[in-house]
Amino acid sequence: MPANRVKIETSDGLTLAAIVETPEGEPIATAVFAHCFTCTKDLKAIVKISRRLAENGIALVRFDFRGLGGSSGVFAESNFETNLEDLQSACRWANENVGPAQLLIGHSLGGAAAMASAMHIPSVQAIATLAAPSCTAHLADFLSQSNPDIDKVGQGEVVIGGITHTISRQMLESMRQFDLKAQIESITKPHLILHSPSDVTVKFEHALNLQQWSKGSSSLITLNGSDHLLLNRRQDVNDVADLISLWARHWIES
Repeated sequence: MPANRVKIETSDGLTLAAIVETPEGEPIATAVFAHCFTCTKDLKAIVKISRRLAENGIALVRFDFRGLGGSSGVFAESNFETNLEDLQSACRWANENVGPAQLLIGHSLGGAAAMASAMHIPSVQAIATLAAPSCTAHLADFLSQSNPDIDKVGQGEVVIGGITHTISRQMLESMRQFDLKAQIESITKPHLILHSPSDVTVKFEHALNLQQWSKGSSSLITLNGSDHLLLNRRQDVNDVADLISLWARHWIES
């Protein structure tokens, strides 16, 4: 499937690095993929899921949030609100250059961003979240516990996935103050929830909350035995992409 590297401009003048995965023939839908906290669009699972979705006929835009991967900006100056701005910028770009952004897909904190944005982007018809949290405060607590200097001094370094990141206090405050539950409870669009009972990073209880709180038609699929980043079983990424594709065909109007 053809893949093109593009640049997406945000409303506040930053540039997001993105890749467009294009299916052969007319796409059945256009999706935008939001990655997890400190991940990038090039996370192995995201790449494989995106390519499989393209094989299944879904055009897809995957991008790096500001300060990560190939995008401009300083990561420590970003927060959950800037994540929402970046996702909305990616959807605007998709609307103008690929097709209406009908499907939002989000992994982990990217799933939280997708849920918080779903009702504010008119082109979006459905959302699919993978290992997504039902609140953002739990991540702030984890980061604060990992390095108390973040709260005490204003910033500190935390090693995530073998990479050292500078985390600022304002990032934690953004996560603590954001009312994700209220946004989830406002969702009336179809919501596919994929989560593993074995996930030790974002516990399965978060998925149960998402299904309970979403007001639209919600479907929960348990990925038994999978880990948070879908690394422990090679077939999982194809299964996830195939499940999203099959589900999307029933809910997205072309």
